[in-house]
Amino acid sequence: MEEKIKRTRSVQVRLTQEEYDFLEQKFQLSGYKSKSEFMRIAFFDTLIVKFSTEDMQELLRLVRSISNNVNQIAVRVNSTDKVYVEDMNNIKDGVEKIWQQLRYFQSQLRSVKQ
Repeated sequence: MEEKIKRTRSVQVRLTQEEYDFLEQKFQLSGYKSKSEFMRIAFFDTLIVKFSTEDMQELLRLVRSISNNVNQIAVRVNSTDKVYVEDMNNIKDGVEKIWQQLRYFQSQLRSVKQ
């Protein structure tokens, strides 16, 4: 028979109504029988990864840039009915920069998991 763990310490956390509702929703979806069990799993079995603001801003800048390029090309194509190789290369380069940033994030996540 498995010995029951005696837990003698408690933690109190104050939440806003929105935070509490979110917690309650996550708990209901989790399938755990008790909130205590759910909270222990959330606290101890979850990786917390923080990326620098600069890295996230760079990714956002790249996405905005490619989005602007695509919009400009779409306007030009609609008005001239022509697609230029240079435009397509600009999009390709922008997408590659986004992928590089995403691969960087992915490598950081992998290093945390090990």
